[in-house]
Amino acid sequence: MAAANHEIVIESERSLRDVCRDIWHHRELIAFFAWRDFLVRYKQTAIGLAWSVITPLLTMVILTLIFGRLAALPSGDLPYPVLVLAAILPWQFFSTTLSTSSVSLISNRQMVSKVYFPRIIIPTTAMVVSLADFLISLGLLGGLMAWYGIAPSWRVAALAPLLLLAALTSLGAGYWISALNVRYRDFRHLVPLLLQLGLYLSPVGFSSAIVPERWRLLYSMNPMVGVIDGFRWAIAPETGAIYWPGFAGSVVLALALFVSGSLFFLRTERSFADLI
Repeated sequence: MAAANHEIVIESERSLRDVCRDIWHHRELIAFFAWRDFLVRYKQTAIGLAWSVITPLLTMVILTLIFGRLAALPSGDLPYPVLVLAAILPWQFFSTTLSTSSVSLISNRQMVSKVYFPRIIIPTTAMVVSLADFLISLGLLGGLMAWYGIAPSWRVAALAPLLLLAALTSLGAGYWISALNVRYRDFRHLVPLLLQLGLYLSPVGFSSAIVPERWRLLYSMNPMVGVIDGFRWAIAPETGAIYWPGFAGSVVLALALFVSGSLFFLRTERSFADLI
């Protein structure tokens, strides 16, 4: 009797629940990829992990000189270096995750074209590596706060959900761009430009309090505005109240970006192996 022919079709899942399930079920694979990428990032470097501290430190010095000294922008009750570094850390976490995840599928084209696994774990790995850098550089912020005699309050507990908000924002944008980059390679050139513009459009080197009141809500449509303002509010009791309407808008947009990015990635996943 002739053997029956069976056709096996691998389809992308199409719900947000499936995204979370795939990430959780493949958490060990994500950890392996993240450890591999983390080692490669600092392989054959003279100072290794110190780059996680040197990069935000130098950025803080430059932005403090430009905005704090030359432009003489106000910093409220916070010392200007603390104001800037509290924004640089979440911004660097976001920008590194986005820039790395946007090219992650192309960088792993051999695996994508030859081995089946949920492709969404590849850009997700970029966030895990950036998280490791963030946790290392967080010690720099703690040291700077101690230097200026700033003691954290109960608000510091809000750093975890704020970091989750930054992760969702960067992952959502990363899912969009990594999927688009498979078909349109122009996006690898567009991302650095967007991040450079975003650095100055986000309140990294200055306080968002200087934005006129009538523009605050519109300005907060940038999800990273809510994240950065939240970080500053969380680390120092001297920081004033958050602009809650804008923060709520940032949260909604971050969640919308993550959901839409995840669903778009899953809809286009089937074509990756053919296009890459």
